[in-house]
Amino acid sequence: MGVEWFGFGYAALVATGGVMGYVKAGSVPSLAAGLLFGSLAGVGAYQMSQDSKNILLSLIASGTLAGVMGYRFYNSGKLMPAGIIAGASLLMLGRLGFKMLQKPHDP
Repeated sequence: MGVEWFGFGYAALVATGGVMGYVKAGSVPSLAAGLLFGSLAGVGAYQMSQDSKNILLSLIASGTLAGVMGYRFYNSGKLMPAGIIAGASLLMLGRLGFKMLQKPHDP
C-alpha cells in the first residue's frame, strides 16, 4: 500500500479554494466549506493510504462537491472556483470508481 497522493492533493486543492474564497471575497461560508470538505477528503485519503479499498469517506466528499459545485458552475458559468472544484471532484470520482473495479492484490 502506498500513500494516496492524488487524494491528498485533492484535499489540499479544496481547502486552498476555501481559504482563497475567504481572502478574496471575505466569504466565511467558503472558508468553512473548504476546510470542512478539505479535511474530510484528507482523512479519506489517509484511510485509503492504510487500506486501498476504504474509499467511502473520499467518495462522499468528492461526490457531494461534484454535485454542489457542478450545479453552481452550471448556473453561473464561472470557471473559478466552481468549475475547477467540480472538475477535480469528477476526476476524483473517476479515480475512486477505477479503484472499486480493481481486483484485490495478494499481500
